[in-house]
Amino acid sequence: MTAVMVPVWAHAVRKVRKEITKEKMPLLGVGAAFSFLGMMFNVPLPGGTTGHAVGGTMIAVLLGPDAACIAVTVALVIQAFLFGDGGILSLCANCFNMAFVLPYLGYGCYRLFERHAKTERGKLAAAGAGAYIGINAAAFCAAVEFGLQPLLFKDSAGQALYCPYPLSVSVPVMAAGHLTVAGIVEILYTVGVLAYVRRTSPQFIYEGKKANGKMLGIFLMMLAAAVPLGLLASGTAWGEWGPDEISSVLSGGNALGYTPQGMADGFSFRALLPDYSFGSLPGWFGYILSAAAGGAVLVILFRLVSSRMKDKDKFASQEQ
Repeated sequence: MTAVMVPVWAHAVRKVRKEITKEKMPLLGVGAAFSFLGMMFNVPLPGGTTGHAVGGTMIAVLLGPDAACIAVTVALVIQAFLFGDGGILSLCANCFNMAFVLPYLGYGCYRLFERHAKTERGKLAAAGAGAYIGINAAAFCAAVEFGLQPLLFKDSAGQALYCPYPLSVSVPVMAAGHLTVAGIVEILYTVGVLAYVRRTSPQFIYEGKKANGKMLGIFLMMLAAAVPLGLLASGTAWGEWGPDEISSVLSGGNALGYTPQGMADGFSFRALLPDYSFGSLPGWFGYILSAAAGGAVLVILFRLVSSRMKDKDKFASQEQ
C-alpha cells in the first residue's frame, strides 16, 4: 500500500503546490483538523463494533480532492504517531482507503450530482451523496484488505498470521456497518460542516480570499469540547483488535480461540499520548485535551508550511 500511495502523494503535492495559494494553505490545516475531530466521534455499529466519520469528501468540496488527500493523510499520521490510533504498519492502507479512495471518488460523485442541483440544498445533497458513496467505497477496500490476509499469510499450523477472517466475513461485516450507520454519520458530518461554512465563512471555498477564521476556530473548539460523546460508543472498531482481545472476538456466535502469531509477536509502538489519554486525568478530559492538541498541531503545521511559501501573485507580478 505504501508503493501505491507514493505516486498518489506525489501527484497531490504537485497539484496543491500549484493550485493552493499562500493565503489558502492554512485552510488545509483547518480541513485536516475537521477530519481529525470527526474520526474521534465513535458511533456504535451493528455487531457491537464502532465506526466514525472521516470528512474526506467535505474537504474535497471545499479545497479540492488533492488538498483533501494531503489533509486526511496528515491527520492520519498525527493520529498514528502522536496518539497510537490506527497503527503504524497499517498507515498507508488507511491512507489508501480514507485519503485516496474516499475523497477522490466522493468528490467525483459530488460533481456528477451537483451538475443537476439548482439550489444550495441541492448542492448540499450532492455532497452528502458523494460522502456516502466515498466512505462505503473506502470501507469496501478495507474489507478486501482484511479478507485477503488469511489467504496470503499463514503459520506452519495453517492458522492466519494476521487478520483471521476471510472475504466472506470481512465484506458483509464492513458493509453492514457502513451502508447503515457509518454512512449516515458521514452524510450528516459532511452536510453539517458544509452548511455551517457556507453560512459563516463562504470565502472558505474561493481561491485567494480569506475565510472568517474566528468563526471556523469557534466551530473547531465546539467540536473538540464535544468529542467525549465518542466515548459513549462501546466496542472496538472491526479489524482494530489488539492481541489481548482478538482470541475472544465472536464471529458467527463462536470465539476465534487463538491469537494470530503475527499479532502476538509483531511490531509494537508506544505513542506519546496513547488512546487519547493524558496520564491520570479522567478519560473524558484527556479526550478533550487530545482533540485540542491534535487540532492545534494540524493548524500550526499548515501555517508553518504557508510561512515558507512564496506569494504567487506577488511573484507573478514581479516576473512581469
